Amino acid sequence: MNAAADIVIIGAGPAGLSAALAAAPSGASIVILDDNPLPGGQIWRDGPNAHLPRAATELREQVAACANIRIHNGTRVVALAGERGLLLEDYERGWRLDYRKLILCTGARELLLPFPGWTLPGVTGAGGLQALVKGGLPVDGQRVVIAGSGPLLLASAATARANGAKILRIAEQASWPALARFAMKLPRWPNKLLQSLGLYDPAYRADSHVVAALGSDHLEGVRINQGGKLKEIACDRLACGFGLIPNVQLGQALGCTVDDGAIRVDAWQASSRDGIYAAGECTGFGGSEKALVEGRIAGHAAVGEHDRARELWSQRQRWQGFADALKRDFALDPRLNQLAQPDTLVCRCEDVPYSVLAGKPDWTAAKLASRCGMGACQGRVCGAAAQQLFGWQPPAPRPPFSPARVETLLQLAED
Repeated sequence: MNAAADIVIIGAGPAGLSAALAAAPSGASIVILDDNPLPGGQIWRDGPNAHLPRAATELREQVAACANIRIHNGTRVVALAGERGLLLEDYERGWRLDYRKLILCTGARELLLPFPGWTLPGVTGAGGLQALVKGGLPVDGQRVVIAGSGPLLLASAATARANGAKILRIAEQASWPALARFAMKLPRWPNKLLQSLGLYDPAYRADSHVVAALGSDHLEGVRINQGGKLKEIACDRLACGFGLIPNVQLGQALGCTVDDGAIRVDAWQASSRDGIYAAGECTGFGGSEKALVEGRIAGHAAVGEHDRARELWSQRQRWQGFADALKRDFALDPRLNQLAQPDTLVCRCEDVPYSVLAGKPDWTAAKLASRCGMGACQGRVCGAAAQQLFGWQPPAPRPPFSPARVETLLQLAED
């Protein structure tokens, strides 16, 4: 089955929803695709224990009220289909969708770095824990340590605490001077200043990073380097994430230029490929406010409303300043690249340890010597880790981009 739309938006987070709403008054037919069961993306993830901000619910309601916008939740892009087509699959069927304009709002994911014990049951990403709790994971009474870098640590702690968890430690790898520089800039963005004050936790420590997760068959505790001194904390859960990295794989597959790990865009949020735009975290992480204004610019530009898009440039510049501050003041300490031991798994899917990968010049050499990146996640976790550890540039993905049914793939042959 084939379908078509004037504008296809991939991602139903803040950027995708605002792009659709900006383009809708033009009368263009718009389709939003997202692999989550409900709109909102990762930052506005819905679930039994989720408490969405008013901005999220209002935006969802406004999009739902537009007759020319259709949302396909639980839908993945399996492959490219022709010059301007996508092969899609949901829980029931596979189909081809053609487009005139494409807006990539594919978001970002956590950077997970390997350290001894990181594969133990009870260890997750910081954002991973937040998503699990919002989805209904019980944490009432559990002792939780959160470690890594960035504001997501505080947000994850707040979600876990609100659902009954005991937050024992929030270990931020950035130094106190770096955090002080960041805090001094926050008055430029008053809502972020208020948000940070509301998220403050007395368990927060700077210049601290995880050294190892402790336990035999499940997590029993964590060893932390705090200001040069080792401390061990008994806990039930460890959530560890080292910031966010843009999801650029689909952009790479489409031939969009990627700079510094993000999709390169111009003033109109247009990529290097004609008719393809990008907005939100896939162009560089910076929070929901940056994603919202970039999405609106992309939506207006995609339907030729360049004057309306230009009116938003100053807003974008303001939030780009916040993004730049995040990137600079939460830059990862090079010591984190030394956490893995020779027997520490880097590729969890295929059980490939650090010792097998160390010294290899690139991804190709690593795959010739091992099954690194060939498991279920197709290098999404270990690829980002290897880029941080070894400087390898992940290659553009090859289709299918995710597991798919045979009958879905056969549609490529039929087309």
